[in-house]
Amino acid sequence: MKHLTPEILFEDQYLLAVNKPAGILTIPDRFNPALPNLISSLKEKYPELIPVHRLDKYTSGVNLFAKAPETHRLMSIAFESRDVEKYYYAIIDGIPSPESGTIDIPLSESTVTRGKMLVHQRGKASITDYKVVRNFKNFSLVYIRIHTGRMHQVRVHMQYLGNPLIVDPLYGHREAFYLSEIKHKKFNLGKAEEERPLLTRQPLHAEKLIIIHPYTGVKTEITSPLPKDMQAVLSQMEKWIK
Repeated sequence: MKHLTPEILFEDQYLLAVNKPAGILTIPDRFNPALPNLISSLKEKYPELIPVHRLDKYTSGVNLFAKAPETHRLMSIAFESRDVEKYYYAIIDGIPSPESGTIDIPLSESTVTRGKMLVHQRGKASITDYKVVRNFKNFSLVYIRIHTGRMHQVRVHMQYLGNPLIVDPLYGHREAFYLSEIKHKKFNLGKAEEERPLLTRQPLHAEKLIIIHPYTGVKTEITSPLPKDMQAVLSQMEKWIK
């Protein structure tokens, strides 16, 4: 497995937070443990490290770990009791109506498609706040707070609104996003050229975690800047969508 050296966002004697790159797992894959993952890379330096929460493989951003079992237990209680604030950025299709609000819709795992979540009244409570922060006519950058941590929660809730992430083969309309979708008639490509995608992963970024430190009681804010691939898409939208 390729050795990873993720950027450290926060560290003390109890906790470690790193900036997870998109395309990297938080923990080893059950079927292929050799796939790049954070915990295997970090355990060389931090042998007792335990993930407090997980991010989807293609989601980037703040990923928190505990350095000992007792710290993990305390942080797990904080996550379960919703005492942790979790914020994300996402680039989505269209403009939600209204442009800000709360989605309080239960989610359940599909019994037909393994690893897929569905809106289901008998599912677990799932609450998402969203707000459009940049409007690009056919697309939006939204800032999101999730109050629960269901699998694929942001992706399914955005799909429920009718505004899935611009790249999301499972819940959206595309496997990749191209500059031609932004430039339209202004996009030119040579006869022998094939357009390369601008983005090939779901544009979802865990921008911020706010925790009450389990030992000091201090409110601690851990942030991660928007990654370059999402910045590149937004800069093209700013440039071409008036």
